[in-house]
Amino acid sequence: MDRKKDEMEAKAGTSKDMPLPAGLYLVATPIGNLGDITLRALETLRSVDCIACEDKRVTVKLLSAHTIKTPLVSYHEHNAAAMRPRLIARMNGGERIALVSDAGTPLISDPGYKLAQDAREQGVSIQVIPGVSAVLAALVASGQPSDAFHFAGFLPPKKAARQRALEGLVAIPGTLILFESARRLGAMLADANAVLGPRPASVCRELTKFYEETRSQTLDQLAAHYAEQGAPKGEIVVVIGRNKNSDGVDDAEIERQLVIALETKSLRDAVADVTAVTGVSKRKVYAHALALSQANPEEDP
Repeated sequence: MDRKKDEMEAKAGTSKDMPLPAGLYLVATPIGNLGDITLRALETLRSVDCIACEDKRVTVKLLSAHTIKTPLVSYHEHNAAAMRPRLIARMNGGERIALVSDAGTPLISDPGYKLAQDAREQGVSIQVIPGVSAVLAALVASGQPSDAFHFAGFLPPKKAARQRALEGLVAIPGTLILFESARRLGAMLADANAVLGPRPASVCRELTKFYEETRSQTLDQLAAHYAEQGAPKGEIVVVIGRNKNSDGVDDAEIERQLVIALETKSLRDAVADVTAVTGVSKRKVYAHALALSQANPEEDP
């Protein structure tokens, strides 16, 4: 029984008597407040042979706050291709390496994904040390429905490509979560309103930090606010709610959603998608689709 317990503790990185096995440790770190880190994460960062990080200046602040002196090695988008084989060789040689991002859980919109992918393909043991995630923190802070959600990362920076990407999110029947730079926030919100309609949304800024702020309005109101106020400061997560239920969706919105869906899908699939997004009955959506097809005879129901 004690042996089994020791094996479980070693795997979890909680035993001080048994060293961590060789491999890659994906360690979640705070997104702002340095106190937001787990005991297991701290023990892992103390026990590994080195820590691969995006920016040493950021990671050293965390380590200093918790009196951790583990050596650091840079791993970021500019040196990732060269560093990956070196790090994997070290792990195959018996070393324990922790991977951290500048903030939050590694692999989420950062170059760590490729390292973990290559390490896994080469038989390196991988352990996840869970913790803070900006995605989940923003979802909870926003007050938007959390029973189903879709994380879409960063949208393209150019307007046309961004709108195409948003069109691909129209039919998703859940809350949308996006990362965005502060300087592009206003333009992105305006495009989101144009494509998705005036859905409820939240802009979460500087989560867990001193100037933390969550502003919740409709997309058109948020777009107008940031157009007037200019780009805010800090890290941004945008959370966009789903469309209202059938009692709150007017005919114009149903038809707008159908027009977008019918550009790339059959009438049947378009009806299914708009039904899922709006919550309006399939019969009502289909009636609108028939009316649109009669107004545009080239559309075959």
